[in-house]
Amino acid sequence: MLILSVGMPRAGSGWYYNLTHDLVTASGGQDARQVRQRYFFLKRVLTEVNCNIGALTPPRLYAALLPSLLGNSYVIKAHAAPTPAALRLIRRGLLKVAYIYREPRDAMLSAYENGRRAVEKGRPNAFSHLSDLDKAAEFMLQYLRIWEAWMQAPGVLKARYEDLLLDYPTEAGRLVEFLKLDSSNPEIQAVIARYAPAAARQSQEQGQKGIHFSQGVTGRFRKKLDAAQQERLAQAFGPYLEKMGYPI
Repeated sequence: MLILSVGMPRAGSGWYYNLTHDLVTASGGQDARQVRQRYFFLKRVLTEVNCNIGALTPPRLYAALLPSLLGNSYVIKAHAAPTPAALRLIRRGLLKVAYIYREPRDAMLSAYENGRRAVEKGRPNAFSHLSDLDKAAEFMLQYLRIWEAWMQAPGVLKARYEDLLLDYPTEAGRLVEFLKLDSSNPEIQAVIARYAPAAARQSQEQGQKGIHFSQGVTGRFRKKLDAAQQERLAQAFGPYLEKMGYPI
């Protein structure tokens, strides 16, 4: 089985991917990074660090699908929108997708700050072009359109970052059930415990790799942005905020 962990940037997508990945490997699946090494053609399709597939185009999806058809269950990552090819694979039971999102104003602020820190350190990253909040808002709007597309996709597990923080056992249980894993398996339980918010935060503070847990603070934009900035974002994101259930 090929599993796709997809999410809004700065919405705990790295944390959710690693939780999903380790649940699958604990149940007998394969380490995605090792699969990438074994199948040479995947080195052009999946990034080296977190096996991000990028756009869900047919060539990329079918390349990632081949190892799973040969008996390898593994997890890949993306931030991309669903495509007709991806939806066909979901309908045929060849692709499982779990999608995570977050209050877009918090996600936007996190992306903006992350990009500014990278520039200051002289190590530009994917968010470094967000030189001001207007550019950051435009950046996030494209991911809100992607959010809407995933919300309409059938057979996809949808998760909110805030719910994962507030009721982690329930959300982790939903993921285990979605993946059809044995929740009584001690190895599965150990993975769930390792990625619990408090444990994940402590592990990241200790410099352990593979956790990718952000600050774990909700509503931070209300303290960081002034009234005028919040008003502009309320207008820009308003229609989406109402659909997502976040107070404007």
